Amino acid sequence: MAEHLQKTGIPSGSQDKVSVLDSGPEMAEPKLAVDPVATSNLSAKAPEFYPSGYNQNFNQNFTDSSFDDRCDGYLTLAEYVQDFLNHLTEQPGCFETEIEQFAETLNGWVIADEALQELVELIYQQATSVPNFSYMGARLCNYLSHHLTISPQSGNFRQLLLQRCRTEYENRDEATKGDETTRKQFHAFVLFLAELYLNLEIKGTKGQVTRAEILQEGLRELLNALFSNPVDSNLICAVKLLKLTGSVLEDAWKEKGKNDMEEMIQRIENVVLDANCSRDVKHMLLKLVELRSSNWGRVHGTTPHAEATPENDPNYFMNEPTFYTSDGVPFTAADPDYQEKYQELLEREDLFPYYEENGADLSGPGELYFDEIDDEMDPEIEEAYEKFCLESEHKRKQ
Repeated sequence: MAEHLQKTGIPSGSQDKVSVLDSGPEMAEPKLAVDPVATSNLSAKAPEFYPSGYNQNFNQNFTDSSFDDRCDGYLTLAEYVQDFLNHLTEQPGCFETEIEQFAETLNGWVIADEALQELVELIYQQATSVPNFSYMGARLCNYLSHHLTISPQSGNFRQLLLQRCRTEYENRDEATKGDETTRKQFHAFVLFLAELYLNLEIKGTKGQVTRAEILQEGLRELLNALFSNPVDSNLICAVKLLKLTGSVLEDAWKEKGKNDMEEMIQRIENVVLDANCSRDVKHMLLKLVELRSSNWGRVHGTTPHAEATPENDPNYFMNEPTFYTSDGVPFTAADPDYQEKYQELLEREDLFPYYEENGADLSGPGELYFDEIDDEMDPEIEEAYEKFCLESEHKRKQ
């Protein structure tokens, strides 16, 4: 073996690096090193994923049994309410069918000030910590504000809810300057307050339904706080807030003779010019200004009972079809020469009176329109066609 290693030029000290068979007259071929196969940490038996804020101990009674039995087995109000909130988060379509029974159950359980405050806190935390629950949370708050019977000296459900929101509202300046986590929590609160403004109905003494005036003023101050600290996350939150409530806020301010929305738009334009924010955020702000200039996307200048005309409706011709002249020039009903061009189009279509646009034959028995058409070719065309056929036959034979 040593002699063989010397002949092959391999040092004797490297014998342990060469793999050989223990038997046989010839040495085995060296084995190639193979990289180990990477193993994955994923497993089919891994626990099910739940979004942040979701209770993994969700009670299946909400889907497997009648609602009358769902409060059975709960030791505390918090456990019952949290399970219902999680159920509503996962299946928002159940709101209409189950909210009435939920409110009735709460009326039998929430009979003290502490219980009502605990209920408010649970809903507030769910609405500001679980993504996409702010709208459903606002609807839930509106329903409970009208259907919970308890009204202690400390305040009813709506009053306690607004007091809880005020606690967060008063820290707005510090929150907009805080770290990323603090700002994220604050932004969730801002969007929940916007949903409350749109969904929380307050019935007046004469039965009229209005929005909470205090929330309108609060949203204006929150916008000022966000624009006063123009980092990207604050500006994105402001854009979302104005897209959600801008049209309603502007209408409410105009009714009072206020010009607050003009001031907001001016602040946005100043941010675009001066703030050190990203290009994408500046683009979002400019798109918001454009949205507002189109009256927040609403059709402007038409009355509910007036017939739409080209003069009072800018979208009058939006869904009109496009036609083409014999020269291939497009035209629509908005074209000044529409009638003349359209009449020309109708005359051209009369060449095929028995055929619809999709080519369906409408001719009846004995009305074979195309049989009456002279199918003889023009002499010049016929000569060219015969020449083409002869050339093709000649090439084929070659």
